[in-house]
Amino acid sequence: MISSDVIRGYNDTIILSLLLEQESYGYEISKKIKEISEEKYVIKETTLYSAFNRLMKNGYIEAFHKQQTFGKKRTYYRMTEAGLLFYKEKCREWELTKEVMNRFIKEEFR
Repeated sequence: MISSDVIRGYNDTIILSLLLEQESYGYEISKKIKEISEEKYVIKETTLYSAFNRLMKNGYIEAFHKQQTFGKKRTYYRMTEAGLLFYKEKCREWELTKEVMNRFIKEEFR
């Protein structure tokens, strides 16, 4: 299991990556994170929704409602153009982070 401290700075990138191809809602995004990470990372609900709020405040995603057949309306999220630019920037940052960290990871001590 990955420590939430280690991955915290990349929650926005993870969420945006899932919104690249299609809009989605909180529970589905949470489920996909768990599935794609093979249960090595499980995002807490409070972490997920604070990330949604931060991403919306910065104009990277927008929220909207879809009418549901049963039950209450579900809030969906979609990426904006600004979100796509931010996502690309975070991907470049990640590549640099990996490059720097790999210089400090000693293979013989792993």
